[in-house]
Order: sequence, then structure tokens, then C-alpha cells
Amino acid sequence: MRAAILAVVVALAAVVVVVVMFSSSDEVKTPGCTVALPKGPNDASAPQYTLQPDPMNNAAIIAAVGVKQGLPSHAVTVALATALQESKLRNLSGGDRDSIGLFQQRPSQGWGTPDQLQDPVYSATEFYKKLAKLDNWQTIPITEAAQAVQRSGAPDAYAQWEDEATALTGALTGQYPAALTCRNLTLNPPANLVTVANAELGTARLSGAHPAAEGWRIASWLVARAAKLGVDRVSFAGQTWTAESGAWAADEKAGQNLSLHQAPVAPPSSG
Repeated sequence: MRAAILAVVVALAAVVVVVVMFSSSDEVKTPGCTVALPKGPNDASAPQYTLQPDPMNNAAIIAAVGVKQGLPSHAVTVALATALQESKLRNLSGGDRDSIGLFQQRPSQGWGTPDQLQDPVYSATEFYKKLAKLDNWQTIPITEAAQAVQRSGAPDAYAQWEDEATALTGALTGQYPAALTCRNLTLNPPANLVTVANAELGTARLSGAHPAAEGWRIASWLVARAAKLGVDRVSFAGQTWTAESGAWAADEKAGQNLSLHQAPVAPPSSG
């Protein structure tokens, strides 16, 4: 009887080990994008925020549009805090009443047509236009600035996203070098970078020499948008990110200029 019980226990232990191993493997393969800020003097650990690739892709569009319009990083933080609260940075096709898109803007309130509001570039542009019209938006608390634009039924809700929005802004505007990484991506076929970059960044001059902050801003945009744009490698200032590794690493061959590579389209199967 003891031998039978022992055999059952051993078998159960083996099952547990197998389940743990499979769980660990699945976790490693989970796609995600992380912003990891430098550790401050009073921080026990470096602040980190992780999003799925699609929300991070949308965050990159919002940040790029803000910079394109010549607005300071504070405007990007307000916009990201708003979109985190309204949609969790998802480009929703619906919502409360006729709310649509990243900012849950309503056609009935004059924000635009449903199709326009599903375009992240358009919806972010409209948000920034309204924000910039506020006399004191740069000095009032972020949640108050967001509420002045959105007129939400929960005016204080934006405050809970301030730290995360500030971190995302720091990485996406180039304040923190190599702070944004994306891993385990499924890359789309290569997109037309000239068209997309002009629409979002206001320039298609991606490769080549750039000042540090500008270079890291573009590099972070490329990494955050990598899955959608089919980008599998980005290099700048002696570091390289690859879709295969999912991380930035020192690279003697990278040089100081910005460079990128889009994944080739796989040939059709003959079979």
C-alpha cells in the first residue's frame, strides 16, 4: 500500500513540474512592450510599466503626433493619461453612447465622424488642438487639463494614470535612452515607412545623424510600432534592438547614427 501511495505522490509531483514548466515557457513567449526608467536615488527598484504591443503602438502614435504639432512633453503626458483612462490605449469601435476610439470622443459632440475618430492620428490631433486652446493647461494638474478637454463623468479618474503616462512620455519623447523595449512580436509585412512617418512624425528622415533626444524619440517610435510596421532591427548611439532578442544591447557595429531594418516578406509556400 505504501508503495502505491508513493507512486501516486511521485506521479503527481511530475505533473506539477510539467505544468510549471509549460506555464513558465508560455510566460516567456508572451508578447509585450516595457518602459523601464533609470533607477532614482530614492527608488528601491527602477519603475517599469508594461503594455501589450497594440496599446504601446497607439501610445507611440499619440506621442509622435504631439511632438509633430510642436507641443511640449507635458501635452503628451496629458494625452496619454487621458487615453489610458478612456480606452486603456485601445482603439475602440464603440463605448458609452456614441464614444469612439482611443479618447472615446463623440461624433455628436463635434469631434468628427466615426471613421475619423477611429484614426489614431486624427483623434490625437483633435485632442491636442482642444488642449492647446486652454489658457492654463500647462500649469494645472494633469487630471484637470484632461477633464477640461474631455468633460468626463469621472473628472478625477485621470490622476491614477499620471505616473504611467509620465514614464511613457519620457521614453517616447527621447528623454530616456533605450528605455522602451518590445519582445516576442509577430511582425506584419513591412509598411511604407515614408507615408507613416510623415503622417505621425512629420518627417520621413529616419536614418542618419540625429541629436540624442531626437534620435531616441524616433528609435522608440520604431520599436513601439515595430509589429505594425514590420521593423525587426533598430540601432542608435552604439546600441541595437532586435525583434528576435526583444532588448537593447551594446553593439560595436551600430555606430552613432540611427538605422533600421524591416523584416523581409516571407516567400509564398510552394506546397
